[in-house]
Amino acid sequence: MNTQARMTTDIDVDEFRKIVRSRRSVRRFTDEPIPDAILDECLDLAMLAPNSSNLQPWEFRVVRTPALRDRVAHACLGQNAAKTAPVLIGIVARTGTWRDHSRRAVDEWPGESVPPIVEKYYRKIAPLHYSQGPLGAFGLAKKMLGAVTGLRKPVPRGPYSPCAMRVWAAKSTALAAENLMLALRAHGFDSCPMEGFDAWRINRLLDVPDDGDVIMMLAAGRCGEKGIYSQQYRFNRNEFVHYL
Repeated sequence: MNTQARMTTDIDVDEFRKIVRSRRSVRRFTDEPIPDAILDECLDLAMLAPNSSNLQPWEFRVVRTPALRDRVAHACLGQNAAKTAPVLIGIVARTGTWRDHSRRAVDEWPGESVPPIVEKYYRKIAPLHYSQGPLGAFGLAKKMLGAVTGLRKPVPRGPYSPCAMRVWAAKSTALAAENLMLALRAHGFDSCPMEGFDAWRINRLLDVPDDGDVIMMLAAGRCGEKGIYSQQYRFNRNEFVHYL
């Protein structure tokens, strides 16, 4: 049996189910710190998330210094999760790293030699696909060409603008954030993803690059007393799942 097959059959679905079902958005944390080794492993697992073209357009700004943590919590509108968590993590999606990461994807290829199709993709196709040009002019030209070509055959429909690039980066980064939350839960820690924050202040406090968007602030730690506000529920699956 090969390694990939062993990886598939060795998975304990019951344990995974417990991790997913016990993950809750915790609003109050204890002051117990997350050990460095555990936090590092959780971040490593976050970075194993699937992402567009393996360009990894994410960053994780980890805040543990009490003084800075207090200021970040204030910028998170004083939410209980932000005020009580021993760790706050800015989940950052970046639109400007794709060119450098395309080069590194070839330079740091794990095999003995880079397959020609891989080198072609990162050296030639990726720059055409992701580049938007000055003031988005190249992206607009690609959109017009795609609209015409798409009348005859399926074609990629973007990203065709700086705004679309932000969406592109956010999608991959959100997948990494979910990996991070599940990894924390697997280690017995909890988290709370927060969208309620002053983005301008958070960007300044976390020294986020100009091409970065903090798509969420993640509070992390051990669930405290009355940390979960209500029973978990979801709407009926049949309203959202459609088999075609």
